[in-house]
Amino acid sequence: MSISMIEAAAGAIMKRIDSLPEADRPYLIAIDGRCASGKTTLAAFLQERIQECAVVHMDHFFLQDAQRTKERLAEPGGNVDYERVEAEVIRPLRNGQEAEYRPYDCTAKTLGKPRRIAPQRYVFIEGSYSAHPALWDYYDLKIFLTTDETQQMKRIRHRGGDAAASVFRDRWIPLEESYFQACRIRERCDMCFET
Repeated sequence: MSISMIEAAAGAIMKRIDSLPEADRPYLIAIDGRCASGKTTLAAFLQERIQECAVVHMDHFFLQDAQRTKERLAEPGGNVDYERVEAEVIRPLRNGQEAEYRPYDCTAKTLGKPRRIAPQRYVFIEGSYSAHPALWDYYDLKIFLTTDETQQMKRIRHRGGDAAASVFRDRWIPLEESYFQACRIRERCDMCFET
């Protein structure tokens, strides 16, 4: 995602945030979209420019091995622990309380050290599955980022090489696409950016 694209998207998002109705609780904003579309980059950019802002990464909520049943993985959006995101992050932060969770470490296949997130005025939850239907009603704004397949694979290869690209192409992208289509995520989001 180029700097000019980030700046343009961030400018439009900040304008939209400014137009949200006044609330006496934190604003929750989902940044969902295709892998390698720039969700993490955009969230970091916004966090640098918005005071009282926290970012939570959906990558910290992959299913643990015991949760990866055939039935769960067949569920659109079921390969993320959205129940834990809701219980440990969204509900506490939405209520103005501190959130604490342990990020899942894909390499060690275990939960890592606890992370605490103080309540902030704005909380961005970024990553694929952040706008999951189970979490949908908590958000004040839902954003979708997309990119074409060629650019997506180029970015994935740049990040992790050919082996990672094969895993994404054969496993993760089909799961994401199933979720996007079944849950109509792009169509339902408030804002969409092509990166």
